[in-house]
Amino acid sequence: MLVVDDEPHIGRIIKTRLEQGPFSVTLAETGPAALEALEQQPEMRLLILDLMLPGMSGIDVLRTVRRDPRWAQLPCLILTAAGQDAQYREADALGVAEFMTKPFSPRRLYARAVALTGVDDSEVRGDAENAS
Repeated sequence: MLVVDDEPHIGRIIKTRLEQGPFSVTLAETGPAALEALEQQPEMRLLILDLMLPGMSGIDVLRTVRRDPRWAQLPCLILTAAGQDAQYREADALGVAEFMTKPFSPRRLYARAVALTGVDDSEVRGDAENAS
């Protein structure tokens, strides 16, 4: 799973929560770093992406990802504090699976990651119920 957020503390919160279950998380703080991470680990099962990133926007990252056949169907969850209607419409047109706004619930993010990756809920139910 790839988490792209330019705020290191947000990335650490997400990584810590998701790795309480069956997920392995790679962090990137810029658009170019996200694309490099995908090249190095093409088997990613979920992309969690902020819209406001240095280097290139989250929309630009998503557009690039969708053009590559390896990741054209990669589930993407947009997690952002800001966004204009045009950005949401473009992300939706690029096939984003879900939008979540900051501040966010780590528990809800975990549940959505389970659903979007198709992980068997019985494998992680105890962790999801006991963590915040």
